[in-house]
Amino acid sequence: MRPARLNPLFIPVRTLKGVGPRIEGLLNKLLAPKGLGPKGAGSADTGGHARLIDLLWHFPVGLIDRAHTPSIAESPLGQIVTLTVRVAEHRPGGGRKGRRSPYRILVEDESSALDLVYFKADQRYLERLLPVGETRIISGRLESYDGRLQMPHPDHVAPVEGGGVPEFEPVYPLTAGLSNTSLRKAIHGALQALPDLPEWIDEAYLKKNDWLSFAESIRSLHAPKTEHDFLPANPVRERLAYDELLANQLALAILRQSMKRRAGRPITARGQIRKTILEALPFALTGAQTRALAEIDADMADPLHMLRLLQGDVGSGKTIVALLAMATAVEAGHQAALMAPTELLARQHFDTISRFAAPAGLRVRLLTGRERGKERLAILDALKAGEIDILLGTHALFQEAIAFKDLGLAVIDEQHRFGVHQRLALQAKGVGAGAELLVMTATPIPRTLLLTSYGDLDVSRLDEKPPGRKPVLTRTVPLERLDEVVDGIERAVDTGAQVYWVCPLVGESETLDLAAAEQRFAHLRKRFGDKVGLVHGKLKGKEKDAVMARFAAGELSVLVSTTVIEVGVDVPNASIMIIEHAERFGLAQLHQLRGRVGRGAAQSSCVLLYKAPLGEIARERLNVMRDTEDGFVIAEEDLRLRGGGEVLGTRQSGLPAFRIAQLPEHQHLLAAARDEARLCLTRMPRFEGERGERLRLLLYLFERDDAVKLMRAG
Repeated sequence: MRPARLNPLFIPVRTLKGVGPRIEGLLNKLLAPKGLGPKGAGSADTGGHARLIDLLWHFPVGLIDRAHTPSIAESPLGQIVTLTVRVAEHRPGGGRKGRRSPYRILVEDESSALDLVYFKADQRYLERLLPVGETRIISGRLESYDGRLQMPHPDHVAPVEGGGVPEFEPVYPLTAGLSNTSLRKAIHGALQALPDLPEWIDEAYLKKNDWLSFAESIRSLHAPKTEHDFLPANPVRERLAYDELLANQLALAILRQSMKRRAGRPITARGQIRKTILEALPFALTGAQTRALAEIDADMADPLHMLRLLQGDVGSGKTIVALLAMATAVEAGHQAALMAPTELLARQHFDTISRFAAPAGLRVRLLTGRERGKERLAILDALKAGEIDILLGTHALFQEAIAFKDLGLAVIDEQHRFGVHQRLALQAKGVGAGAELLVMTATPIPRTLLLTSYGDLDVSRLDEKPPGRKPVLTRTVPLERLDEVVDGIERAVDTGAQVYWVCPLVGESETLDLAAAEQRFAHLRKRFGDKVGLVHGKLKGKEKDAVMARFAAGELSVLVSTTVIEVGVDVPNASIMIIEHAERFGLAQLHQLRGRVGRGAAQSSCVLLYKAPLGEIARERLNVMRDTEDGFVIAEEDLRLRGGGEVLGTRQSGLPAFRIAQLPEHQHLLAAARDEARLCLTRMPRFEGERGERLRLLLYLFERDDAVKLMRAG
């Protein structure tokens, strides 16, 4: 149960004075939460209604300065001014119905005069607001029309006595139909309801940073005075960012503590199956692979649950590490499963793993949405009977109907495509204590995001390429030279080379992306005939596989594609990657795409076609791609250029959607929050005592409710 003192912040906005059904609808559209934080590190479901807390988290992005108070004659056109004027005359608009001229009110000071202009005016209201002969303070933007000065619909009209007009006014992000004035009134109402809360930040750290209390910080952020107040380095913003990061780190630490506390079961083997696989491999393991396997083996042998992230750059050999870990589980008498985010990737893993597992006699099967009817039932029966050692598949694997005889190890590939709940669902299919868990990603994750999103996992890093891999030569070429690029491809194809041609992201619309791909396919087909293939997201699985199989077999020389080939497609003979409109892609995505080549013996190249002129960030991105192949360097640069929410290519990636904290700008606060969270849980594992109560308050305030439930469950 949420502590009672926080209840005033979680009531719907409709309870505020002045918020009727129309304004409520607009506030719901603008502010209703769409899920916060890593699922399972805990967001409460809000049912799509904006609450007072959502208004408080909605910070201003600009400032209207009304402090400029010249005379009418000195007032600059096109700017906001605040004037003290005497009301001289009302001139109601006349004319035929439907063609009414606006209502004008003549106002003046010692220097000059101007018209206040109102369209669709209510005369009685305006006569009360601006009585003839009275002095009023008005504020708004000054314009000139037909040689006369005017101020259409002043933002403020106030009597001289009684507070006048605010000097500074915050400007908020809005939605169509909602005005800044309505939103400011609602936020003012929410600020009135803000309770004084006890301090949860360590007293010494609070003093060191000279931070205000939580309530004072919120009020201050909604009352900016200068442009500096909007910067991440503003102490008020830093204080609230730290609160949010501390809630995030506490939630992840509790999740980790809860998972680790559940006893696992030691999984060890003599290593005979692994030895057979290694002897049959056409290559030796890298030092990084050997090191990662040792870390995984130690975790599996430990009686506590394994929670490990295997982070490997493109082509670093994660799949073989996963197979060797699964071989240990099988030799110890258990089953293993590997879950991939797409059918294409699941089939790619199946081809690789079944080939390498064959010498050891491992029974490997594939289960995706495409296996149906009798074939599917046969797989399920064999799985339950223990006649399948390793099952590979997509989301289908954690459905209720799937039952293992004894799942010992669950491997999840491209972890960021799945939420915490999905990985727990697969893990729970293990007998008794549940399966050991290994998650993998080919998207190098900056250290900052590892802390905010994977703080519940230990990390192994594959930072070496297999021996013999040559660097991919990367060039940037303007689109005007497209014909030269096609000529170069023709020469390469004549020597037996194979080419990927990735078409641009046209927008959020897959239909538009598809149209661009089909256009390029038609263009290249004129030159290369039926040696060109096309794959895209709207093709049925079997059709896509058929085209990919023809490309892998060398029957096609050029494969035109949307970004569906980003992850997991492995054709060693393909040595050229063309990325069209490269400036539209993020760094991580460009790096993933480039990783599709450079897998064979031939020298590979990547051409980044761009449309000039380039913006500054796009130019930096392409320069980074040209200068380095190190995915970890690229990931850090991506974080610097794009900010935390975008790095893994999509905001729906299970990463926490912070409302206040900004990464990497608040990176120093993140490290401090992580250390504090660990210290707190060490000192008070169940949040005992007064400080523990205050930290619970923080978790509820930032809606990490699941973390509190986990702690209570023990």
